[in-house]
Amino acid sequence: MEKKKKIKNRVIFIISVILITAFLLLLQRLLVPKYVDGIVEGAFIEEYYREDKDFNVVFLGDCEVYENFSTVKLWDDYGINSYIRGSAEQYIWQSYYLLEDTLYYEKPDVVVFNIQSLQFSESQNEAYNRMSIEGMRWSPAKVGSILASMKEGEHFIEYVFPILRYHTRWSELTGDDFKYMFRKKPVTFNGYYMRVDVKPAENIPNPRPLGDYSFGDNAWKYLDKIVEKCDREGVELLLIKAPSLYPYWYPEWDEQVVKYAEEHGLRYINFLDHTDEIGIDYSKDTYDAGLHMNLSGAEKCSAYIGRILRDEFGVESRRGEEKLEKAWDAERAAYNAEIERQTEVYGLK
Repeated sequence: MEKKKKIKNRVIFIISVILITAFLLLLQRLLVPKYVDGIVEGAFIEEYYREDKDFNVVFLGDCEVYENFSTVKLWDDYGINSYIRGSAEQYIWQSYYLLEDTLYYEKPDVVVFNIQSLQFSESQNEAYNRMSIEGMRWSPAKVGSILASMKEGEHFIEYVFPILRYHTRWSELTGDDFKYMFRKKPVTFNGYYMRVDVKPAENIPNPRPLGDYSFGDNAWKYLDKIVEKCDREGVELLLIKAPSLYPYWYPEWDEQVVKYAEEHGLRYINFLDHTDEIGIDYSKDTYDAGLHMNLSGAEKCSAYIGRILRDEFGVESRRGEEKLEKAWDAERAAYNAEIERQTEVYGLK
């Protein structure tokens, strides 16, 4: 009798633990931000895992990649199968660990890395850390990214159990938090975030002089790691600086990247030096006064980099692959529908 009682108590305990755990996991899903409307940048990293991972080109970096290059345009013009693993203010160590994560699933021909983040040698903002990290699947790469990114006051356990960070979010909950608890709507097109509206670049503020134009040791360390990782894996690396007018990209910064690329035998393209060749018109091709490209600007940048990927890096067209053709047909249909939707929203018809 005593033995049966012990077994019964043990079963009750196990069931109780399972139910409490399930409840907490559901509660966590509810409270964690969904990033499907308004601030959507926190959804970008997670979307990669829904894809068949067989990309020839993968972009890494901050808003200067996910808003300035159209993956659909690269497919339509060149048959290049690409993905942008971008996130808001993605720091260079986060780009490195996303590279590690990507190489766990696939080996692209070329990785394109935007070097804007070299200006930071430590994390600036917890919110940006979370938008770059929380969407990653658990792996040694995610652990490394958390440890490299945490600011003072952040705690590793709060990344493991986000409910500890978001437990006070009750007052901010909306219908979307319930609607997208288990399945979120896509907000990008293979990582490209579209805007079709226009705000010309006018009255760009003059750059303030810096006391020291040198990039920090931590930033250089992770650029070295990106180069070494690509070299070990047999992946070609292309460094770029997107054509954003602001935040200002100093000539002193550019000189350091040019020198680094020469020393390491890398191709580096500063799009700011090629705006006429690309055909960028800052009165029409930006939606936020020169910070980022709108759709027309992104498609121009994509047409330009696509030629380089094809002609200089030998990235081949994958047109004719039935599965890919169907996937991109569906992506293009959604892309065109979003153009129509935004055109109406912004009154551009």
